[in-house]
Amino acid sequence: MGRLSRIGVAIDSDLLRKFDALIHRRGYTNRSEAFRDLIRSELIGETAQSPESPVVATLTLVYDHHVRMLADKLTDLQHEHYPNILSTLHVHLDPDHCLEVLVLKGKAGAVRKIADRLLATKGVKHGRLTITTTGEGL
Repeated sequence: MGRLSRIGVAIDSDLLRKFDALIHRRGYTNRSEAFRDLIRSELIGETAQSPESPVVATLTLVYDHHVRMLADKLTDLQHEHYPNILSTLHVHLDPDHCLEVLVLKGKAGAVRKIADRLLATKGVKHGRLTITTTGEGL
């Protein structure tokens, strides 16, 4: 971390009370670290918007494994993009549904395209892509 700078923030009392309750629930010991995390989150979100930015991400998929050839299609798509897929986790949720979590790394644009293809595969019921930083520049 670099040199610390102090700032003053004017904030509505009700909003501050809600913020204090939130940071207490999340286990922060002070407002400063909570503010720093909020700022980092916004900066990471901005960076991830640039297609050329290096990112890491998780993609969570929930699907019906009875859909014909779905598991094969998902596996084939993952093999097409093996340089970007670092790891996968497969969980049997019940007799019909599976959950897969993929860890991806690469340029933001490529990671989003891979996720879009997997999410659009017929039989995938729900999914979510969560993009974060590789840690560089923070």
